[in-house]
Amino acid sequence: MPRGNLKIKRKKLEADPVYQSLLLAKFTNHIMLNGKKNVARSIVYKALDQAAAKLKVEPMEVFEQVLRNVAPILEVRSRRIGGANYQVPMEVGKDRRNTLAMRWIIDASRSSKGRPMAEKLSAELISAFNNEGAAIKKREDTHKMAEANKAFAHFARF
Repeated sequence: MPRGNLKIKRKKLEADPVYQSLLLAKFTNHIMLNGKKNVARSIVYKALDQAAAKLKVEPMEVFEQVLRNVAPILEVRSRRIGGANYQVPMEVGKDRRNTLAMRWIIDASRSSKGRPMAEKLSAELISAFNNEGAAIKKREDTHKMAEANKAFAHFARF
């Protein structure tokens, strides 16, 4: 882990070719397996188009609303203090918030079986748009855990 004045250089991400969105490009990279970006893009575009058609909203509006709905505000982090481990609730930064939301949406999509990935992702996007589904449940569980450990919030200041 870098200490002091060392800065980690972040790789510049190119915007998505269809919607010109950096967030969608990052989402596509999360979907991608074995370096097959074109396959990942086709899955994402199909899923967005299906979800947008079903909800009668623009595809990017669907995506942005889903990210807002799924993104957690609080999470618990483990801190070791005086020989004991505490689950300390902490606010989630903007980048991590988006990353967690994307990860939860993709995990929820991959966990359901029996349909092509584009259909599973589309179904998860629709349910997350309506504040339902596995990704929303994951966010609620994270918030419940943070609420339950609110007594240890004073350890976050160290």
